[in-house]
Amino acid sequence: MGTGASKNPDSSSHGSDEREDQAGGQLYVSLKMENYNPKGDLIPHVYGSVPLVGSWDPSRALSMERESASMWELSFVVPPNHETLDFKFLLKPKYGNVPCILEEGSNRQLTGGALGGDRRSAMFKFSSDDILEYKVFIKADRVSPFDLAASWRTYQDNFQPSSVRGIPDVSMNSAADASNENESSASLELDIEHYVVPAPATSANSGLVYAANMTETPRSLSRVGVFSKTDGSSGALHHQKDSGVPVDRPDLTGMQVIVPDTAKYSLAPGLVESKSFGAFSSMQKQEGHRGLFVDRGVGSPRLMKSASSFTVDLKLDSESKNSMPAAAGAVAAGAVADQMLGPKEDRHLAIVLVGLPARGKTFTAAKLTRYLRWLGHDTKHFNVGKYRRLKHGVNQSADFFRGDNPEGLEARNEVAALAMEDMISWMQEGGQVGIFDATNSTRERRNMLMKMAEGRCKIIFLETLCNDRKIIERNIRLKVQQSPDYAEEPDFEAGYHDFKVRLENYEKFYEPVEEGSYIKMIDMVSGHGGQIQVNNISGYLPGRIVFFLVNTHLTPRPILLTRHGESRDNVRGRIGGDSMISDSGELYSKKLANFVEKRLKNEKAASIWTSTLQRTVLTASPIAGFPKIQWRALDEINAGVCDGMSYEEIKKNMPEEYQSRKKDKLRYRYPRGESYLDVIQRLEPVIIELERQRAPVVVISHQAVLRALYAYFADRPLKEIPHIEMPLHTIIEIQMGVTGLQEKRYKLM
Repeated sequence: MGTGASKNPDSSSHGSDEREDQAGGQLYVSLKMENYNPKGDLIPHVYGSVPLVGSWDPSRALSMERESASMWELSFVVPPNHETLDFKFLLKPKYGNVPCILEEGSNRQLTGGALGGDRRSAMFKFSSDDILEYKVFIKADRVSPFDLAASWRTYQDNFQPSSVRGIPDVSMNSAADASNENESSASLELDIEHYVVPAPATSANSGLVYAANMTETPRSLSRVGVFSKTDGSSGALHHQKDSGVPVDRPDLTGMQVIVPDTAKYSLAPGLVESKSFGAFSSMQKQEGHRGLFVDRGVGSPRLMKSASSFTVDLKLDSESKNSMPAAAGAVAAGAVADQMLGPKEDRHLAIVLVGLPARGKTFTAAKLTRYLRWLGHDTKHFNVGKYRRLKHGVNQSADFFRGDNPEGLEARNEVAALAMEDMISWMQEGGQVGIFDATNSTRERRNMLMKMAEGRCKIIFLETLCNDRKIIERNIRLKVQQSPDYAEEPDFEAGYHDFKVRLENYEKFYEPVEEGSYIKMIDMVSGHGGQIQVNNISGYLPGRIVFFLVNTHLTPRPILLTRHGESRDNVRGRIGGDSMISDSGELYSKKLANFVEKRLKNEKAASIWTSTLQRTVLTASPIAGFPKIQWRALDEINAGVCDGMSYEEIKKNMPEEYQSRKKDKLRYRYPRGESYLDVIQRLEPVIIELERQRAPVVVISHQAVLRALYAYFADRPLKEIPHIEMPLHTIIEIQMGVTGLQEKRYKLM
């Protein structure tokens, strides 16, 4: 059943060289399989007539990689001498060969880029009455081996030499190192999974966790009595779905909710009365549309050079001190300027999400929260859906979300007011940025929030608009799969239909943002074009938020982080310096090249980023076929006068410095050198560019720098950064995508 050899594979290579020359490239094949109800731990594999896909040996079949919760993908280049490819799909465990279920039917065949037959599904038969079906998507294209689709416009803006070291901030070498092409590389097992090691408990893995569950726990809920409003009446609603099966409701006994009176915050529709925003007439609303437009498709934003660090000693009141970010340089300077020049309520910033369901609001809120925390701003994410589920349960049907359902509308406004009050209370205690995550789809709801914020914090609305039906459909399916709202719904199609009705209920009453300060993200999630509309935005921090949002997207891609191979100074126990790599470091560089070749063999636009120090450049030198970019921002932390010393020498000769560093490694700055906060500041352009990239990136850098980069992706607190373990000769792969972040570690030596 498809396990025999293909028809004379050698004959298929006849004339392939001529075809390749005529077409100007090789055959690039992309295979995708989709199924929303996978079978246990069985993973789709591909095997076929060429060695690349196992030569019809199921034990050597290529494993497909998970692209999303329901989609699996595999891409490869067919060798020119095998332009006819026979193949089939099979299901088996990732780390074993039993059970192995072959695809039903005849072999699939690709001949010269054309697919024989029109089968768009793959059937797997477990028993006579147990058949699993996958949708199949197959694409074959001719690609030039020299077609590296990366954009270098940002890099070309940064070729001015540094006045400090006489070298560019960013330099590029896209040519392969010919001297290493034929050199026998260090041995590496064909299966790179052999080198996987467990990630730490505090790793970046979040792909299996619903993002809203990671938000702030409602502080208004306390185990005192039962759910009640301030007037003592019951506040629980029970619009349960009729699923036909018993439903275990969460135990709400012993819970009390203190609800602010939402009536006092109600305003006339379309009118905003706030000291922070003023009153808006219809004419002013029209003028508001003349805001700044940033077209995502027109060029790339320049990377900014690191500004010089400085210390500011200002006598601020206690509230100002609490809201200051734990940051340095430009971040601190911008914050100080906002503190001194802005109104009192501007010291606290509320980013209020607006948008229909399944538009990526929670994902955008989570990314923005992670970015601002990493910069040193005290930021929290408040999800109104989490409040609703805790107060009213998880089994609310689509009718609960109708705009003409007074009871449901009152209940939803009630939990929104609860979340807003919690967020403002947290700000009054010293919090700086609160991200308020809900649909907030009507002017009445937004007016209520602005009235609550009057004189207490500044509100910026962040509206996410998406017109791509494919993306919306993907988000809906992910929502039904992951949201606690449907955790107790055994029938996926029933949950899918309910959410579609919920979405239609919101669409009937949706009112786009026209009031106050706002940022509109229009078709930005794909990473291919889009537009940002900005109105009435000022200040350092709001400006940084806009710049970050311009560069974010949801395209899945891996980022590989690794330290340089062991250096001679590592062997001697000395910090800093610019030494060469040791014999062990040279061995790692060859193993790393072999690993990158296997892991990224089908990634035409991948790139290698290093610092300007020779130990990272030498580590990257054996890697061929990818452009190499040197970033001065990726250089190791500057140890100043301690450069080249060992910690024992510092302890003996500079005991006060040694003790100061021991007390606070995050803020300690080496004499004439840097602190970890300084490193974070100069790494911000690197983070922005990593977010902008749509292709894989391999970052070869240093311990302190990689600690800071890893902390961004893993959302680790600033105070933990100097203590994050970053071992030598280990690769940390971080997969970025719509389902969150996932981490995998490979120890090559």
